[in-house]
Amino acid sequence: MKLAIVFDLDGTLIDTPRGIVETFTAALTSMGVTPSDPAAIRGTIGLPLEQAFSTLMRVDRDDDRVSFGVKRYQELFKNIVLPKAKELIFPGVEKGLSNLRSQGFNLAVATTKVYKSAEALLKAAGLWDYFELVVGADHVKQTKPHPEMGLLVMHKLRVLPELTVMVGDTTHDILMAKSAGMHSIAVTYGVHDTEKLQSAQPSWLVDNFDKVLDCIFSIKANSIPLNVQS
Repeated sequence: MKLAIVFDLDGTLIDTPRGIVETFTAALTSMGVTPSDPAAIRGTIGLPLEQAFSTLMRVDRDDDRVSFGVKRYQELFKNIVLPKAKELIFPGVEKGLSNLRSQGFNLAVATTKVYKSAEALLKAAGLWDYFELVVGADHVKQTKPHPEMGLLVMHKLRVLPELTVMVGDTTHDILMAKSAGMHSIAVTYGVHDTEKLQSAQPSWLVDNFDKVLDCIFSIKANSIPLNVQS
């Protein structure tokens, strides 16, 4: 039976955090709100946009300014990030996805972006065709770190948790994988640093995409136990 590999998008496949900070700053400025410190903005990456704006603006999620901010962000994202999507792909990602696809792995994306935004980014980066399934925040009631998104992916792909690997750059990804019973590979080149990722106890911890593939092939060969980090 084929393994299913589920990837987070921002900070895992594509270095969008740089553009995300710029987009949040522009959105907040356009609303007459003093932009948050870049570090504070980066701290919200991986959360649904509604939660991010609520946190950054220090208002309730049902505040009208939050929904307006989300809409403004999505408009600006198209102009700021999408045009440079190809150059933001992390080293080794496109070659690695091609390798995995050619060897018969089921590939999917699970992201806190809404589906249309994820689709636009993946297509702009030229990565869309590598994936059999993309699940966005608007496909579930509860996003990461809740297991619902991971469970939905496995249901759609008809694959068992022990044959599923989640690859992500935040604790939200890793905790979702653990709750869903999946293997997890944490990458340290994204949003959360090594120490924070280790707190979520991923199955593996790696610093580049080539090592992600090494872990996947090791899982396939059943040569490394789940609790090893490298």
